[in-house]
Amino acid sequence: MENHVMEKNFRVLSVQSHVVSGYVGNKSAVFPLQLHGFEVDYINSVQLSNHTGYKEIKGQILKSEELQELYDGLKANDLLTYTHVLTGYVGNVTFLTKLAEIIQDLKKTNPSLYIVCDPVMGDNGIMYVPSEVLPIYRDILIPLSDLITPNQFEAELLTGIKIKSRADIMEVMKTFHQNGVKTVVLSGVQLETSEKLYLFGSSILEGHSRNLACMEIEKLPAEFTGTGDLFSALLLAWMAKTDGDLKASCEKVVNSLQCVLRRTIDFASKKGKNVATMELQLVQSKLDIENPSIDLKCLDL
Repeated sequence: MENHVMEKNFRVLSVQSHVVSGYVGNKSAVFPLQLHGFEVDYINSVQLSNHTGYKEIKGQILKSEELQELYDGLKANDLLTYTHVLTGYVGNVTFLTKLAEIIQDLKKTNPSLYIVCDPVMGDNGIMYVPSEVLPIYRDILIPLSDLITPNQFEAELLTGIKIKSRADIMEVMKTFHQNGVKTVVLSGVQLETSEKLYLFGSSILEGHSRNLACMEIEKLPAEFTGTGDLFSALLLAWMAKTDGDLKASCEKVVNSLQCVLRRTIDFASKKGKNVATMELQLVQSKLDIENPSIDLKCLDL
C-alpha cells in the first residue's frame, strides 16, 4: 500500500485556516496527509494564534491579492504539479472567488486534478461566515469538486433540503451529484429517529450507478474542534490510496477519528478538561492515523 502511494507521487495543495497553537485547519490536515506519504503545500487563509474557542484570538487574514501573489510565485517556478487540492475554511467572498479561479487555472494544467472541498460555513444552525459565501460554494466551487464533505447544516444550506430522514439524505446526495460532484460524504448527521450520529456517503461510478456508504457512530460526551478538517484530509488520503473505494475509505477515516477523539477525551480527563487540554491528540495518534483497526463498519443502506 505504501509503495503504491509513493509510485503515485501524490501532491496536495491545501488552502484553509491555520493556528499557531492547537489543531484546526491546516494544523489538523497537513500532518495526517504527510503520515500517509503525501507531499503537502499549504496556504493559510487565516493565521491565528489559536482557534476561536479561546478567550483571546490574535492573527492575520490573507487577502485575495496575497493569495494570487503566492500562486503566481508557484506558477513562475513550475511548481503546480498537484494531484489534489483540499479546501477548508475561507472567511470572505473575494478570497473564495479567487480560490475558485486558481482551481480552474490548475485544472488547465492537470485536467485530472482531484478537488476535495469542505464547504466550511457553519454548524448547529449557525453560520460563521458571511452569507454571501454560500452562492460561491453552491454555484462555483462545488461544481468544480470531485469530493465534498459538508456537515448536516452546510448540506441543508447548499441544497435547500432539511435533513430529517434517510430519504432526505438520499435526496441531498442526489442533488449534489446533479451539480457535478462525483462523491459526497456527510458526517455527524443527526436523524430525528435516532440518538446516534451517522455518516452517509455516495459515489457515482461508471454510468449512473451509485456506491453508497452508511456508518453509525457513537456520540462522544464532548465538543471538539478541528475534527472536520481532519476528516476531510483523511478521506482525501484513503480515497486516493484505495482508488476510490468509498466504504473502505469511510471505515478507515471514522475509525482513525474515533481513536483520536477518545485519546483526546482521555488526556483531558487526566489533565483537567478545558479548551487547551481538549486540543486533538494528533501526534500521539500517529499509528491510528496511519493504520486504524476497523471496529466500526459500514452498514447496509
